[in-house]
Amino acid sequence: MRWSYSIGKIRGTELRVHITFFLLLIWIAAGAWATQGPQAATTSVLFILAVFACVVLHEFGHATMAARFGVKTPDITLLPIGGLARLERIPENPRQEILIALAGPAVNVVIWLLLTGLLGAATRLGDLQSMENASQDFWGRLALVNFLLVAFNMIPAFPMDGGRVFRAVLSIFMDRIKATELAARTGQIIAFLFAFWGLTGGNPILVLIAVFIFFAAGAESSDAVMRGLAHRAKARDAAITTFQTLAPDATLEMAAQAILHSSQSEFPVLAADGRLVGVLTRASVLTHPEAEHRAELVSTVMIEDVPTVTLETGMDAVLNALAAGSAPIVAVLDRAGRLVGFINRENIGEWIILTRR
Repeated sequence: MRWSYSIGKIRGTELRVHITFFLLLIWIAAGAWATQGPQAATTSVLFILAVFACVVLHEFGHATMAARFGVKTPDITLLPIGGLARLERIPENPRQEILIALAGPAVNVVIWLLLTGLLGAATRLGDLQSMENASQDFWGRLALVNFLLVAFNMIPAFPMDGGRVFRAVLSIFMDRIKATELAARTGQIIAFLFAFWGLTGGNPILVLIAVFIFFAAGAESSDAVMRGLAHRAKARDAAITTFQTLAPDATLEMAAQAILHSSQSEFPVLAADGRLVGVLTRASVLTHPEAEHRAELVSTVMIEDVPTVTLETGMDAVLNALAAGSAPIVAVLDRAGRLVGFINRENIGEWIILTRR
C-alpha cells in the first residue's frame, strides 16, 4: 500500500504503518494536550498504541490460522481505522475461511479475558462516551476496546471478519460467486445504514467507515467474479502476444521512442539469446524525462524479478503471481522457455469484461 512504511518482520510477515497512522497520533496528542495537559497527551498516545498492539495481535491471529492451511501473509498494514492483513489468497474451502476469519476476533476475546480476569478491568458500555478521557481507567478502556473490536468485526459486511464468515456459510449452500455477491450487497446496505447514522448523529468517523465498507464490499465482489472466471481459463486466454521488446543495452532515449510509437505500458527486456531479463515500465521512463538521463541504459531502471508461467498455466496461478510480486506483468513462455506474451493488470480487467457472461 502506498505511503506505508515497514517497521520490521515477524515470522515472515512484514509489519507496515501507513503515514496517516502517525497523523492520528499527532491529532490525539494535540487534542488531549489542549484540553487536559501534557500528562493526558502522553497517556492518550500510550492508549492508542496499546489499542493498535491489540489490532496487530488480531491480524496475526488471522495470519497464524491462515498459515495452518498453507496460506502466507506477505504483510500487515496499520491504518487509522484498524489493521489490514493481506493474505496471499483466500481459501475457497468454507471451513478454512471461517476459521481464518474467526481467529482474529478470538485473539481479542483472549485479551479481554486477560484484562478482566487478571487485572480486574471492568467493561462498561457507558464508558464509551468518555473513551477519549485520559483520566478514565486505562485497562478498563482497553478491555472495552477489545470487546468492541469483537462486536464490530463480526458485523456481516466486507471487509470485516463477519462478512467473510457470512460469505463462507452462504457458499456451503450456493455458488461461491453468488455467495460473495450476496454478502457484498449485504455489506453495502450496512454501509448505507452506517452513513445515515453518522450523518444524522454528527459522527464523521461512522461516515468514513461506511465509505470504506461500501467500496471494500464492491472490490471483494469483483475479485470473486475474477477468481470464478479464472478457474476455467489458462494463461493463453488472456496473454498479450503482439508487443515490442527492448534490449538491456538500449538507452532510455530508445525506450522513449518506443513509448511514443506504441500504446504499451510495459516493455519486456530480452537478452541477445532471447532470454527474458526484466521489464521496463512506461512510468519508469516518464519519471526520467530530463535530457541527461536519455543516455542511461534500460538495464539500470528495469524490474528484474518477473514471474513466469507457461501457456497452459491456470489463470488462478497468474492472478496469484500478479498479487504476490512487485512486477507489473507475468511473462508467458512456451515449452522451450521463449517469451510468447505477457499479462498485466489492465489486460486482466479487459479479459474479465469480455469473458463474463
